Amino acid sequence: MELTALSVADLQQKLRNKEVSPVEVLQGLESRIAQVDPAIRGYLSRDFEAALKLAETADVSLPLGGVPIAIKDVINVNGEPCTAASKILQGYRSNYDATVIRKLRAAGAIPFGRCNLDEFAMGSSTENSAFGHTRNPWDTSRIPGGSSGGSAAVVAANEAFAALGSDTGGSIRQPAALCGCVGLKPTYGRVSRFGLIAFASSLDQIGPFTKTVRDAGLLLNAISGRDPQDSTSLAEPVPDYTAQLGRDLKGVKLGMPREYFIEGIDPQVDAAVRAAVRHYESLGAEIVEISLPNTEHAVGVYYIIATAEASANLARFDGVRYGHRAEGATGLLDHYGRTRAEGFGPEVKRRIILGTYVLSSGYYDAFYLRAQKVRTLIRRDFTAAFEKVDAIIGPTSPEVAFKAGDRSDDPLKMYLADIFTIAANLAGICGLSLPCGFASLDGKRLPIGLQLLGKPFEEANLLRIAHAYEQSTEWHREQSPI
Repeated sequence: MELTALSVADLQQKLRNKEVSPVEVLQGLESRIAQVDPAIRGYLSRDFEAALKLAETADVSLPLGGVPIAIKDVINVNGEPCTAASKILQGYRSNYDATVIRKLRAAGAIPFGRCNLDEFAMGSSTENSAFGHTRNPWDTSRIPGGSSGGSAAVVAANEAFAALGSDTGGSIRQPAALCGCVGLKPTYGRVSRFGLIAFASSLDQIGPFTKTVRDAGLLLNAISGRDPQDSTSLAEPVPDYTAQLGRDLKGVKLGMPREYFIEGIDPQVDAAVRAAVRHYESLGAEIVEISLPNTEHAVGVYYIIATAEASANLARFDGVRYGHRAEGATGLLDHYGRTRAEGFGPEVKRRIILGTYVLSSGYYDAFYLRAQKVRTLIRRDFTAAFEKVDAIIGPTSPEVAFKAGDRSDDPLKMYLADIFTIAANLAGICGLSLPCGFASLDGKRLPIGLQLLGKPFEEANLLRIAHAYEQSTEWHREQSPI
């Protein structure tokens, strides 16, 4: 197996056995990126020289010592660009580390490379980036999912050993499913959001993309925990997320929501997920049919709450203190208008306008307040379900990766790509996607993702359930053809 195809756990072992050095790892990674990224376009920028200096002094005895980690370009890394894939932040360089970056450094990891995304994490295909589209390593005519499409694509193409992304409505799990890797959204409050450029503050959560479930646990070990700089992070105990891996599934109950197995799902996706459910039964898990009756409202609720919060968060990008500044403005309001018109892309503008509308006088009660009430009902659905089951199982996405450009003119159809992932963010629970098969389209094999949803702060149990499936199947060993 080539060096860059190794999992983080396998790479750690080679580093500690001195079979390879951190410098050689970084050089191998840079060579792989030069070879395949012109076709994938997963990275927006890289600073090889700065990373090389860190590699030369890396302590491989640390939990992630010497391991390069790619970073979605919406998380601040000191001295590096942080564009959120938007022209309005072109040229900006961060002067501080996000808490997750500080924690990665403390664990010995080397932040390396800025990954492409939908502008300000608003999208499901990584086609909204101001700096070009990322492509799927399994078929470069198709999208990698979004908004963390760059992070998913570089892991799937062996251009990264692991990556960080952010998940507001499925932006880690959906691209992980479409690119054939593992994507974990932690419970809201489990991981600090300090240093993450905010999209929707009550929904955003940082999490890892990895090649295996164990690797997801290793990264979660490093980035979890209370942070006084983020008032929404919680002081919950942080266990070793790899400690339960390998335990059997006897007594585990998995819930199958009838609302997640509906008409409109790609038949190949449906068949692969149902086969995975049967496989779980063979491993000793009990399958229980459940209902999440307010699922049908999740997309509508999400696009009210998320856009409302986005309209408030993005008001800070005014061209006064940093980022893009329009030329020729005749006054302050003209400056704001010109700067934002030039700096924000169409999808970001659409969401700001929608969010401002639902918060406006006369509409707040009818839209935003009502959406928050339905959000409570969605959360109660999960609370009731978790009284009966240990985790929930279903498809991550209703379909496999679609062709680039297919939905550019149909925002509503694009929004429905996240129909199975959005509810977890509204409820604040943890969720994970892992490979469970392939569909065949146009002569290409395209990955299918299995989604597991867990109780709040029970990521360790979720990882244990995912690991049992992963290790008893071969899907995670498949390599993208690029």
